[in-house]
Amino acid sequence: MPLNPLLILLGLTVAVSAYAWSNQELMNNWILDPYQMNRRGGQWYRFLTSGFLHADWGHLLFNMITFYSFGGLALSAFTYNLGDTPGILAFLALYLGGIVVSDLPTYFRHRHDPGYRSLGASGGVASVLFAGILFQPMGKVYMMLIPVGIPGFIWGVLYLMYSYYMGRRRGDNINHDAHFYGALYGVVLTVALLPDVLGSFLQQVAAYRF
Repeated sequence: MPLNPLLILLGLTVAVSAYAWSNQELMNNWILDPYQMNRRGGQWYRFLTSGFLHADWGHLLFNMITFYSFGGLALSAFTYNLGDTPGILAFLALYLGGIVVSDLPTYFRHRHDPGYRSLGASGGVASVLFAGILFQPMGKVYMMLIPVGIPGFIWGVLYLMYSYYMGRRRGDNINHDAHFYGALYGVVLTVALLPDVLGSFLQQVAAYRF
């Protein structure tokens, strides 16, 4: 695999996010703004471009660390099972498609709300995260201040709980609700492309003992 799409996407996201913090015009033009998209039309690119913007370093690092941690697993699994080129295309559809698809419910919910805007790769990261969990549910995830690894499928539940809590708080322009839709998209796409993965996942989770 001559070019690693995971590293390319990660580098682009960090570069664009950092640049947009000092360029308000770019931030305004690329952020997800359902009201403007509905009112003016022709700005559907915002579904994708908003995924390359982040609110601050904390938001960016949280998403990119999760993306990197699970993206390699998802990319490797797709290329191993589908071949290099189809596998890379599947990975791109997983991440970029997750960004777009997860924003659709947000658009329809807020298209008449002039005060709502959101940004972040939440949907794409959640898609990759849950694809990775499907492939390796027992893989350990390590967090600061927690001395033991957390099995991937439990980390996924905690991730959704965090997203739900932050989504109810609102006020930070981060589309936390997109985590739910991104996770669903990631599971559906992965199972559609590799149906056998679901049975293996359920088998491993059923055999897990706390």
